[in-house]
Amino acid sequence: MAPAAPFNPPSANRPGKPFVPEWVPPPATKEKHNFAKLKSIDLSLLDSDDPAVVDNLIKLVKVAIRDDGFLFLENYGISLEQLHHQFALAQYLYKNISDEDKERLLFDPDTGVWSGYKHPYGFKRDRGIPDGIEQFNWYKPDWADTGRVPTCLHPFMDEIEEFCNYLTKSVNRRLLTLFSRVLELPDDYLWDNVQSHGSPTGEGYFRHALFRPVQKQTEELAKGLRMHGHTDFGLTTLLFSVPISCLQIWGRDEQWYYVPYKPGALVINIGDTLEIVSGGHFKATRHRVFKPPVDQLHEERLSLVLFNSSVGELRMAPAEESPLIQREGCVEEQGVYKEFKNLTAQGKNVPTNRQWREIQISTATDPTDTVRNRVGADQVVIDGKVVHQREYMGVKVILPV
Repeated sequence: MAPAAPFNPPSANRPGKPFVPEWVPPPATKEKHNFAKLKSIDLSLLDSDDPAVVDNLIKLVKVAIRDDGFLFLENYGISLEQLHHQFALAQYLYKNISDEDKERLLFDPDTGVWSGYKHPYGFKRDRGIPDGIEQFNWYKPDWADTGRVPTCLHPFMDEIEEFCNYLTKSVNRRLLTLFSRVLELPDDYLWDNVQSHGSPTGEGYFRHALFRPVQKQTEELAKGLRMHGHTDFGLTTLLFSVPISCLQIWGRDEQWYYVPYKPGALVINIGDTLEIVSGGHFKATRHRVFKPPVDQLHEERLSLVLFNSSVGELRMAPAEESPLIQREGCVEEQGVYKEFKNLTAQGKNVPTNRQWREIQISTATDPTDTVRNRVGADQVVIDGKVVHQREYMGVKVILPV
């Protein structure tokens, strides 16, 4: 394949654009224990003329996504300066969004999408207990109509849109090439047959998020959780590494570990769709957002995330034409793949990708919800351990608390 071009964004200094203060990354934690050790992938090696270099890259990717479902991605084409400018735009949003826009663009998760502005009062449209988390999420309709975007960001939409175009159509496409090769399929198999298209984020979405220090009442009710343990329901998630350590992943030893900070790197996690398409060879990443180490408790955490989605009307199933799956069979070690396989074996339809993502969004609960977050409601005891259990359209999902 042709070498990837680096990101070439529109000018940030075009006449008429307001001044955007620089984003200064907060200090990283001094804590060293309880951090995961993730493999790092140099995406530029995919362009190597040496077949041995590319083969070694594929082998490393295969191990990373089978073992962890999480990996770092480096040298993907966006410079640290360009990335920090995108963080500056997110910072600008939360310092300048008007109360009128917060109300006008308020999200409605009951519709099955996060589109719009999330207030810092839980993950329902009606305000609940303060959770300190603000978000703005762009879906396909939001790219097409600036009226669906906060007014303060209108002058910068050319920059934000091109950033997402590059992430989706260059970075994620190359990432899916790597994953297709792990499955021993043509380079563009996942891009052509699974990835959604039609906007800078396809049927997925891009998020600016701000986590403010949590109130004591909220922390006590949620037991330190900011977002429940979960797997992402889409294809891949591209999350930019940030200094404030809140993101945790579930290890093979059944313990939670913070994801370390790697400046400029993307944190990649595998979603449910990719776990199923790979026949369980790829592991959907169990992760959560937790309070940071003690030396960061009073810091704000700014976050940029691209959630890549598969085609909405597609019913997820293993790529049976994969030589890897034909040779080694499917893996039923964990996650939704086994549940989907059981439904199929019973002659029942599995949910479409659209149904799968929309039902999880519309029924999401807050960590502070003491009615749902208890044994007898959304929690059960299995082998002496309390776990989170939900059922969506006949598919049982069990996740660590």
